[in-house]
Amino acid sequence: MAFIAQSHKAPEPPDPSGPVGPPLRKRVFPALGTSCELQYSAPGGDRQAQDFERRAVAWVESFEARYSRFRPESLLSRVNAAAGRAWVEVDPEMEQMFKLCDTLHFMTQGVLDPTALPLIRLWNWKAEAPVIPPDGAVAVARRLVGWPKVQRSPGKIFLPESGMALDFGGFGKEYAVDMVSQIAADGGISDVLVDFGHDLRLRGAPPGRPAWHIGLEDPHRPGQPWASVALSGSRGIASSGDYIRRFVIEGRRYGHIVDPRTGRPVANGCIQATVIASTCLQAGALSTTAFVLGIPQGIDFIQACPGAEGLIIAETSRAQTRGFFHHVVSS
Repeated sequence: MAFIAQSHKAPEPPDPSGPVGPPLRKRVFPALGTSCELQYSAPGGDRQAQDFERRAVAWVESFEARYSRFRPESLLSRVNAAAGRAWVEVDPEMEQMFKLCDTLHFMTQGVLDPTALPLIRLWNWKAEAPVIPPDGAVAVARRLVGWPKVQRSPGKIFLPESGMALDFGGFGKEYAVDMVSQIAADGGISDVLVDFGHDLRLRGAPPGRPAWHIGLEDPHRPGQPWASVALSGSRGIASSGDYIRRFVIEGRRYGHIVDPRTGRPVANGCIQATVIASTCLQAGALSTTAFVLGIPQGIDFIQACPGAEGLIIAETSRAQTRGFFHHVVSS
């Protein structure tokens, strides 16, 4: 659900007068429907680097195999296929994912709803000839949506109505970013940038530099940055927007971000929301919710989360939290 509308630029070469450390390594691989990139330094050398990359890629492949709705053999697809017919047994790991769904649904006031797939399919911006669905079709899809409708008991789950379906797309990539960042930390790698389709989590800083530099894409000029932010320590950053993944009919934009509470694409004038938070998962949840809430409610929502900062860009205006521009280093 969340569209990340930013790009990052590689750090500048280290200062030759500074201390010499391990080089910056880079690994790119396809997964989760996007390009996944790891930038990191491995103080333990090649063996440590190879072990980290192997473990990171294997974890992502396993995660995608279990939870992608695009894979008919995935556990999530099995749950969806049994909607309205039968309970499906799930393991403790998937039960933890459902508990995460509980948290995100509550935290975002229902904006992140794992059962919103019928609406996402209805407003198909990828169609060769997109159409505006009739009100009746929207009403039918809305009746299939609602995380509280899902029935659960220890070790199993049931979608009570035929046509209901789960999708972890609203948070799965961000969750994976944080998990791979933790894999790096567990392996003794303290300086790493994990970038899955421009959902980002960073730790430390690149070799010889004080911070990672993250370019912020200008939604009025897609592909061009309007500024960058400098981040170090342990932070996540994500953006949501509808200026690329959308269709236009009679001059009106219908984006890919659908508000499950209304059954329709967000149409509040916002085109991008960017959030810096303690984790990528938190940043993604906040940016999507802020985008849906719009200005000023979205800014208030971000500011209510301790340590989070954000910016919302609308068609003719912008608004930001008090501390967002403390991170901006160029424009």
